[in-house]
Amino acid sequence: MANEGKEIGIVLDYFAHVEVAAIELLGELKVGDKIKFVGSTTNFEQVVESMQINRKPVEKAGKKADIGIKVDERVRKHDKVYLVE
Repeated sequence: MANEGKEIGIVLDYFAHVEVAAIELLGELKVGDKIKFVGSTTNFEQVVESMQINRKPVEKAGKKADIGIKVDERVRKHDKVYLVE
């Protein structure tokens, strides 16, 4: 998977009823960043429109934070998340 961008996180879980992905960050992420989800059956990009930590809205989050974001498509545990330059 050449040139996906910088790996920024990994999907910990997906909540289909609210279309939210739980992600563990490996670096800083902020609202407005463009990210890409990549996995065995996952491959799409989207802009981060909002994110939460412990159900509270935040504008940015750093390394090792567990965040929740609304996603445009289904993601799966262990999908990788890349920051698109």
